[in-house]
Amino acid sequence: MSAPVLVTISGKEYQIACPESEKPALIASAKMLNDNMEDIRATGKVVGLDRIAVMAALNLANDLIKLQNTEDHGTEDLNKKIVQMKEKVNAFLDEDRQLDL
Repeated sequence: MSAPVLVTISGKEYQIACPESEKPALIASAKMLNDNMEDIRATGKVVGLDRIAVMAALNLANDLIKLQNTEDHGTEDLNKKIVQMKEKVNAFLDEDRQLDL
């Protein structure tokens, strides 16, 4: 069931409906966005709430893309290592050698 959750971002309150099970994630997301926006505002290089929000969104999206790319490469590398190990084991077994682990 959806319940309204009150979050504060950059000094403004927003009431957002979300399922009870997702409430902690929504609150954490709002805090992360608020913190990112406050960091950008503190630099003094970006003026205007809209521009600060866009910069924060771009920063968070960039972080997500980097994380996804890192996870994909990690899985790919792990899969390659497993295939290599499997090939070595098969080579030993094909030569009727005993494999000492």
